[in-house]
Amino acid sequence: MKYITLLIIGYFLVSFNIRDFEKNSIQKGETKTEFKFGVWITADAKRTNESYTEEFKKYKNAGIDEVLINTSTSPELLKRLVPIAAKEGLKVHAWIMTMNRPGDTVALQHPDWYMVSRSGKSCFDDRPYVDYYQWLSPSHPEARQHIYDLLEGLAKVKGIESVHLDYIRYPDVFLPVGLLPKYNLVQNTELPDYDFDYSDASVNAFMKEFGRDPRKLEHPEIDMEWKQFRLNQIKNVVDHAYEIAHKHGKKLTAAVFPFPEMADHMVRQRWDKWIIDEVYPMIYHNFYNEGMNWIGFATQQGVTDLKGKQTKLNTGIYVPGVESEDELRKTILLAKENGAAGVTFFDGPAISDAYLKVIAATKASLK
Repeated sequence: MKYITLLIIGYFLVSFNIRDFEKNSIQKGETKTEFKFGVWITADAKRTNESYTEEFKKYKNAGIDEVLINTSTSPELLKRLVPIAAKEGLKVHAWIMTMNRPGDTVALQHPDWYMVSRSGKSCFDDRPYVDYYQWLSPSHPEARQHIYDLLEGLAKVKGIESVHLDYIRYPDVFLPVGLLPKYNLVQNTELPDYDFDYSDASVNAFMKEFGRDPRKLEHPEIDMEWKQFRLNQIKNVVDHAYEIAHKHGKKLTAAVFPFPEMADHMVRQRWDKWIIDEVYPMIYHNFYNEGMNWIGFATQQGVTDLKGKQTKLNTGIYVPGVESEDELRKTILLAKENGAAGVTFFDGPAISDAYLKVIAATKASLK
């Protein structure tokens, strides 16, 4: 009995010590992750270093922690901007347009690299929605390698936090409902002009695996193997991009559609299945004719779908869709309350001085 009593006492002492340690660790902030703020921006090589210093200083003073910079996949411009941003205390992510490569002079020399619609139209010369929709096929080995080479060029740049993938998907099978009137479209089903990729590279790869030609199916839009095959083609690009980024000591991040099921439905993008460090879902509520609370709903859905994974989620907010200072503060709090690791604004130049003050004040209130 004496030994049993000693064991019981010892057990409680250890339990209390563990609880005290955990409590003290939390109080010291050792396990607390700071809620971060970011902006997407597009760089212009013609701008002076001084103008970028002024811009980056403005962001930092407003509580912004990171800038995701589109340099049109130019490592040289990225190398120039990283130290300027770092001097102002900002982290830099290398933002790249991945499958959609408008004006890519290398890719445009290879018409067979491009996605093709079910109606037989190639993105090389007959583009859906807008002229800058020039989508490469994730199933074409040379097109994929071209993308990997571009990614590696950015990943080699010293001082960046991540390679940040954008347009890592197929063209929109369904546009956000708020944008349909702009194109005078009704999309109640998967229309042949917006259902991709029926290129030879994609079809041949599918036939090799499943023995069927999707171009000869009566209803390829409801064939589950064909849909999953295309989801996997994008996943394969992401997973290899992860290897490239990590080989150079960088993270892999991506801008994605609002939550996985929605992304799957709209653009064949199932991002909760990817090997990736962080995702930045573009929860642009006004694109979908939704109210502010939808930001919380979509954030929570994404966080739930990532449960059990190491992937972090940062809520993307479309600044022109925020109608007041009070709404801006609410978007930030909705993201945080629903599990986001941070918020990122599209885009930096669209943020007014008044909104920058709101961001700064809201960040200060979270400490």
